Amino acid sequence: MYLLFPIIAIFQYLSDEEAVGLGIGLIFLFLLYFLVIVFLIIIPMWKIFSKAGKPGWAAIIPIYNIIVLLEIVGRPLWWIILYLVPCVNIVIMIMIYIDLAKSFGKDTGYGIGIFILPIIFLPMLGYGSAQYVGPAAAPKTPPAPGM
Repeated sequence: MYLLFPIIAIFQYLSDEEAVGLGIGLIFLFLLYFLVIVFLIIIPMWKIFSKAGKPGWAAIIPIYNIIVLLEIVGRPLWWIILYLVPCVNIVIMIMIYIDLAKSFGKDTGYGIGIFILPIIFLPMLGYGSAQYVGPAAAPKTPPAPGM
């Protein structure tokens, strides 16, 4: 048991005050780690939304950011319901990220990179030279005859 949870084993040798202090310290470190990760995702998403002509502040509103992302990639808004279905949401997220990459002139591999390593690929997309070229999943309209 203690081999799986070495932190728990440490707590049995500490006084009550030391254990509380260690617990609070671990919670603080977890929250700090969480905030760093969140900001490494939110700030690039803000920049991506701005590049696509959407309000950047939409990146910090929990459900609205998905709606704006669906608008950027050209997917219908009812797809937000698919985010609630277990296992389907992973497939939908991959599709959305691939469409996001294509909306900025990148390829499918870049979209998969956004899914696997968003901390690296989202800042590259947000702060890089990629320009928004329009929704990748939007229906293509055929050119008018004679043009």
